Amino acid sequence: LLNKPTGVVTTADDPQGRPTVVGLVPDEPRVFPVGRLDADTEGLLLLTNDGELTHRLTHPSYGVEKEYVAEVQGVPTRAVLRRLREGIDLEDGPTAPARVALLDASLVRLTIHEGRNRQVRRMCEAVGHPVLRLVRTRIGPIADRSLAPGEWRPLTGDEIRALGVAVATDPGVSPQN
Repeated sequence: LLNKPTGVVTTADDPQGRPTVVGLVPDEPRVFPVGRLDADTEGLLLLTNDGELTHRLTHPSYGVEKEYVAEVQGVPTRAVLRRLREGIDLEDGPTAPARVALLDASLVRLTIHEGRNRQVRRMCEAVGHPVLRLVRTRIGPIADRSLAPGEWRPLTGDEIRALGVAVATDPGVSPQN
């Protein structure tokens, strides 16, 4: 688990020579990022060498939630928050409904299960509140408020089990007790 700082690209190698997330973790075992965070976004990012886990964590049909806190320009109204909750029509199609909460005047928590390119930024822009700062705070059951930007740590056994449960269900099937 890495807390990606801003200015770092989510790739193993960058032809432009920018710092990469893989450069922030040890060389062994060799891992790759699960999904992407753009260079301007900070926050939690999983790295693994398990291709099947990566697929299940990133494919929208598994419904794994990603939670973000966005500092936006202006103060979103109830109507704006409702639009975000219902889904936004973007140029590449409508977004799935999001869970949305206003934390402070210009601070919004959004929880989505898709992972389209710059999705949260584009959603906020579409409702007239461009993002000034964006932090991913949770991936499925994994959160860690104590991990400083640029720091990483291995997942605990409990976190690995919780991730397994989060992605164990076949897409579109409700988990059974």
